[in-house]
Amino acid sequence: MWIQDASLRLAAHLPAEVPNPGSGKKPPGFDKFTDVMGWVKWIALGLCVIALIGAGVSMAMGSRRGDGGEHLQKVGYVLGGVMVISAAVSLIGFLVGQ
Repeated sequence: MWIQDASLRLAAHLPAEVPNPGSGKKPPGFDKFTDVMGWVKWIALGLCVIALIGAGVSMAMGSRRGDGGEHLQKVGYVLGGVMVISAAVSLIGFLVGQ
């Protein structure tokens, strides 16, 4: 009961409408930043492709010894890195597009 009363008191102090901060504009020289971000994206994804090839070679070489599970973990790490890179690029692309 106390939590419900506290939440009602808190709601009474919140503004009825969320203020609009405006669209804003990019700072000067921001286009150079987006160029650098594009280069970093392609370099990082290229390194991920090289890492996947290396993990595949390790899996092929290790299959004779029965070490396939350990190398599959490497593939998972590389694919996780690809997801993080892609998410970061998508977030920056969304913010730059505004």
